[in-house]
Amino acid sequence: MAEQDDVLHLIDDTGTVPEDSSARKWKIAVIDDDAAVHEGTRFALSDYNLHGATLEILSAYSAAEGRTLMRENPDVAAVLLDVIMETDVAGLDLVEYIRNELKNETVRIILRTGQPGQAPERRVIVQYDINDYKAKTELTADKLFTSLTAALRSYQQLERMVQTRRGLEIIIDAASTLYDFKSMQRLAEGVLTQLASLLNVDCAGILVLRDDGAPGSEFSVLAGSGCYSRFIGTTSSKALDPDLRQMVEAAFQRRKNEFADHRSVLYLRTGSGREVVVLLQAERQLSDTDRALVEIFSSRLSIAFDNVILYRQLHEANTQLEDRVAQRTRALMQANRRLSAQWLRLQRANGFKNEILGTVAHDLKNPLGVILGRTEMLTELIGAGSPKENVTAQVEHIRDATKRLTSMVDHLISDAMADAFDITIRREPVDVAALVTEVADSNLPSAVNKQQTISVSAPPNIVTMCDADRIREAIDNLFSNAIKYSPIGGKITVAVTHEGGDTVIRIADQGAGLSPEDLGRLFGRFQRLSAKPTAGESSTGLGLSIVKRIIDMHGGHVTAESAGPGQGSTFTVTLPATETT
Repeated sequence: MAEQDDVLHLIDDTGTVPEDSSARKWKIAVIDDDAAVHEGTRFALSDYNLHGATLEILSAYSAAEGRTLMRENPDVAAVLLDVIMETDVAGLDLVEYIRNELKNETVRIILRTGQPGQAPERRVIVQYDINDYKAKTELTADKLFTSLTAALRSYQQLERMVQTRRGLEIIIDAASTLYDFKSMQRLAEGVLTQLASLLNVDCAGILVLRDDGAPGSEFSVLAGSGCYSRFIGTTSSKALDPDLRQMVEAAFQRRKNEFADHRSVLYLRTGSGREVVVLLQAERQLSDTDRALVEIFSSRLSIAFDNVILYRQLHEANTQLEDRVAQRTRALMQANRRLSAQWLRLQRANGFKNEILGTVAHDLKNPLGVILGRTEMLTELIGAGSPKENVTAQVEHIRDATKRLTSMVDHLISDAMADAFDITIRREPVDVAALVTEVADSNLPSAVNKQQTISVSAPPNIVTMCDADRIREAIDNLFSNAIKYSPIGGKITVAVTHEGGDTVIRIADQGAGLSPEDLGRLFGRFQRLSAKPTAGESSTGLGLSIVKRIIDMHGGHVTAESAGPGQGSTFTVTLPATETT
């Protein structure tokens, strides 16, 4: 506790005045370990009034309590702080805590000490961030009033600077995000804050926007403060109080600023045709200087709101441009993929062409040699005057070789077309049994020439979804192979069945059969099998690869079975999704 000579000496020259609970109050903290100092301070300042605002005095009786008080009340305007409490420098340590840890730079600190010799005034003022230094013995009621008033005025100026900085920060923050409706609200909030700071008044305000500028149109509330905060986000004028709505609508009709005793209404029209009305309800009447400042400030607002709108439009245009660029990029990527696919197809087609040329050179060499040799023999026979029968025989040999050559060329062309990579399947209901019977009939002359028989077992009306032309081509290749590799007088058996929702076609012959090596490479292109055609027929090595490709494209599969060389072979074609009627 302080010594007796440290007690605050007060001059009781005024009476107490009842506090007006509705008026603003300055928060004052008294931090002292002497209860008498608290009582004397409260008594001396009981009738204090500055700009219509009274005091709210908070007490702490130690530096530790002072830390808690300041931490919980950041809006304290001034502190009357004792230096010596728990320790000789407890008050000075509290100053360091307020300034450095709480980062409170606006509160005004008045040090009061009963032992000034222990804390010399010059050293304390230089070393610590305080605003005044008084001995308790010199703080009469008048001097306390003077020191506190100076501190509060200083606090008020700092508070005004902080408030101005906050308004500028809000507007700068809004300027960094000027592309959506939310940034409009942030800008509007900054306008209200800046106006209050500019006029140095505590006021309730509301800012409304009308987009099209047409009389009687609806308007929306972008920002509100004080008692008008509840209207933020309102998009209909009917939601406002009748008197407030009337003032706003009158401002839209009047289209100019109006200053009343405690109310100011600002009107501005942006370059884009939008209208803004700001209504401020202030505690005091604005001076001529205040009104001039407001006029200058409001004259700049139309540019700010137009900038918000322009930035938003620019953002939307950028978004649309980005979407178009993305769409074009996707289209280019798809085109590149198509070109890559086409390039691969060209490479494969070129490889196929080389294979075809190799096959042509190999398979056409023999019949061409026959034609050339027989032609030379025919020339010699004619020159030697040989009998007509000999000449006719040579002509027949040439005709047979030519027919064989023509047949091989036809097959090569057909095989090349079937192996084209852009081949498509056109599905339709097909009576597979009737199709197989038709193909068998078309191949019957070739079988009769080799004294072979064809037996077909195909129940009627076995229907499946497939491409009739492609399936006919595949079955024809299987028939041709069976006739080529079956012996003279052999038998070919064909059966069409419906098994578990699939159409199954089996073609069995009594030919040379297939070795295990043949079965492993049977359906490859340009494959030469160990068995040879029984009547010297030609083969390109493509027929079975074409069959497999056609069946695969239908989602089916083709297999071959053989008990071994000389045991014949059976080819089985399975087509899915068969319908039975």
